[in-house]
Amino acid sequence: MEKVKIEKNTVQETLMVPLYGRKMCSEKFSELYKDIFVEKLCARLDYDFSELEKKKNSFLYEFGALEAAMRQLDIIWEIKEYLKDHPKASLVNLGCGLDETGKTCDNGLCNIVNIDFPDVISIRKQLISEHEREKNIACDLKDYSWINEIDGSNGVIFFAAGVFHYFKTKEVKTLILKLSREYPGGCLVFDSVGKLGLKLMMKKVLKNMGISDVEGLFYVNNPKKDLNWSEKIRVGSKGYMLGYYDMKSPNVNVFHRLLARIADNGMKLSVNRMDFE
Repeated sequence: MEKVKIEKNTVQETLMVPLYGRKMCSEKFSELYKDIFVEKLCARLDYDFSELEKKKNSFLYEFGALEAAMRQLDIIWEIKEYLKDHPKASLVNLGCGLDETGKTCDNGLCNIVNIDFPDVISIRKQLISEHEREKNIACDLKDYSWINEIDGSNGVIFFAAGVFHYFKTKEVKTLILKLSREYPGGCLVFDSVGKLGLKLMMKKVLKNMGISDVEGLFYVNNPKKDLNWSEKIRVGSKGYMLGYYDMKSPNVNVFHRLLARIADNGMKLSVNRMDFE
């Protein structure tokens, strides 16, 4: 099968870091996290992973990979909980990249929708086949036209992993209030970071993305308070690293767990669920 080339310094290249992180985590911490899609996906790419390979045994890079893995595990947990009561729901991956969380959670009845920029969806279509209950939408999330394509008649759960850090707070609020009005009975699951975490952890990432103005960017210090935007939205929140799983798994050492506690408590890393009533 022909490989798909990923050019340097493109939007597509930004998809490689989280993809490789999931691959590495799946290999190193397989009892905690296993991504059955990522190995095949990386094998289909014509991309030089050598720079990432050099970092893979460093403690901080391992922790970064664990962060990505725990976030995905947390979101998967929430999706599966929602599907218990809404088995035919739509699972909507906001800013999907090359993530296949929808397929991971597929119960044979739900519908899967993946949304991202046109150039991201273009590379996704070359690499990942859609099944009969899945569709891709090429659209900027801030262009609400994509909402018209989401069927919420059997329930809907929207989820966003590592996406809202790049939005202004007012943009996130406007989007969430719109979704809450359009989809009563639906919910949204997403990760957030506190103000300190935004400054310390996200500064370099944002700079690499060409974002120098961090004023007004979305952060959450106290989810119950900061996300209290409507009486018709119920807010729940758990620590991102240790809120769902204790991370007591082979190859996850005591220092990983210590840093995880600092990340949850000091940097305010959270996974938030907002139910629309």
